[in-house]
Amino acid sequence: MKTAEQYIESIRELNATVYLFGKKVKSVPDDPILRPSLDAVARTYQMTTRPEYEDLMTDTSHLTGEKISRFTHVPMSVDDLVKKVRMVRLLASRIATCFQRCGGLDGMITMYHTTYEVDQQFGTQYHQRFRKWLEYMQKEDLFPTAGVMDPKGDRSLRPADQADKDLYLRVVEERQDGVVVCGAKAHQTGLTNAHELLVIPCRAMREHEKEYAIAFAVPSNTKGVTHIVGRQSCDTRRLESCRMDWGNVRYACVEGLTVFDHVFVPWDRVFLHGETQAPVRAMEIFGGTHRITSGGGCVVGSYDVWIGAAALVAEYNGLKNVEHIKHTISKMILDQQAIMGCAMDAAWEGAKAPSGGYLNNMLMGNVTKYLSSQTGFEMLKYLNEPAGGLPLTMPSEEDLRSKEIGQYVEKYLKGKAEVPTEYRMRIMRLIENMSVGNNHRLGELHGAGSPQTQIRYAYETCNLEYLKHLAKVAAGIEEEEELSLSPKKNGRLSKVSK
Repeated sequence: MKTAEQYIESIRELNATVYLFGKKVKSVPDDPILRPSLDAVARTYQMTTRPEYEDLMTDTSHLTGEKISRFTHVPMSVDDLVKKVRMVRLLASRIATCFQRCGGLDGMITMYHTTYEVDQQFGTQYHQRFRKWLEYMQKEDLFPTAGVMDPKGDRSLRPADQADKDLYLRVVEERQDGVVVCGAKAHQTGLTNAHELLVIPCRAMREHEKEYAIAFAVPSNTKGVTHIVGRQSCDTRRLESCRMDWGNVRYACVEGLTVFDHVFVPWDRVFLHGETQAPVRAMEIFGGTHRITSGGGCVVGSYDVWIGAAALVAEYNGLKNVEHIKHTISKMILDQQAIMGCAMDAAWEGAKAPSGGYLNNMLMGNVTKYLSSQTGFEMLKYLNEPAGGLPLTMPSEEDLRSKEIGQYVEKYLKGKAEVPTEYRMRIMRLIENMSVGNNHRLGELHGAGSPQTQIRYAYETCNLEYLKHLAKVAAGIEEEEELSLSPKKNGRLSKVSK
């Protein structure tokens, strides 16, 4: 497995085409704005090689029998599902921002199961292709980003009905040695720091939309691939020497748009091609899987830092023992633990899939994400309540260091007498960064699917006939049958087999 240093050098050697503020980036590891996000990923590699984290961060490949990073591992047991959730919580709490790798992990899990099921239905050979690619990813310890969400254009129109056909990624040419694709993938977390791009269709396709039912993997420096970094609040502060004003003084996240302009994909890296039914299953797996990772463990790990920051700023402001502030922090803890409970339940209620790997309970995966998205803005309010208005009106570190006015900043931004003013300013900047900077959780409203997606999934997968039967029995309308929950079937309810 790669060390952090080897990972950073591998991105340097990759030299993918990246644009930031309209200019081509010469070197991602040497760019001051992009480097903190690269360091966040590097930390995951560093922790993988440390003995104290070995149980959570590594596993044994079911393909080769070799020790591998859990970020390239397909869960093969309920214990694997549980450890995946605990791993991402650990990382999010240590890095205090998105570490960017969980989308690619869940994308690999998705395509492992999807390709197997498609092969069983259509007699294709995608699963063997995917296993070969996955083995390569494990052996080289590579980081893929999952390209799922298309730009979508006019959302009232289907992919084939768009004025510009490339607003959903599609095959534009089929050749003897592979296919050529055009389009883009939006909201690409970690796009500048990934070795590979794993592309998955984002929605159901109809029979006349076969060119859009395409899944594949290519290196991120493939000819025709261009990464356009998304603008984030406070991103240019990374150009300044005053690290205090960064908020999170070590790490950041990066997201953006990845463009595919007539990109060639060889057949051995094509994992779906024209099977219009497959994207529905892929999205069910990816959604339910990613929602306990991103919306569960990762969010909970970030909230470890949020709760700590709220408690610390309360202490620095002299509010530690104020009852309503203690109540606010208690509510943060309750919401955090409720999300973690849902994520862990989704993992513990996982079951073996037809491919031989394990999938978490999909309904509880959706419940996890729904809860985290619904509580996100409440948590933001709780975080800022003990801080007051200072996170948004505080002078810069340069003002604190100034010979002319530094004495005023030091004097009037003082909180508790025994707490250095600089410490109070630092925690205020962290709260600002976690609220509206490049470490904010605004994306949790729609990241890994909008709340409406989870609401729809819950309704469509719940066995309402069974629940109505329970009500009828209680009311004396029907006699009781021997019925029971069947949580191993993606959260659906079914009769007990006799």
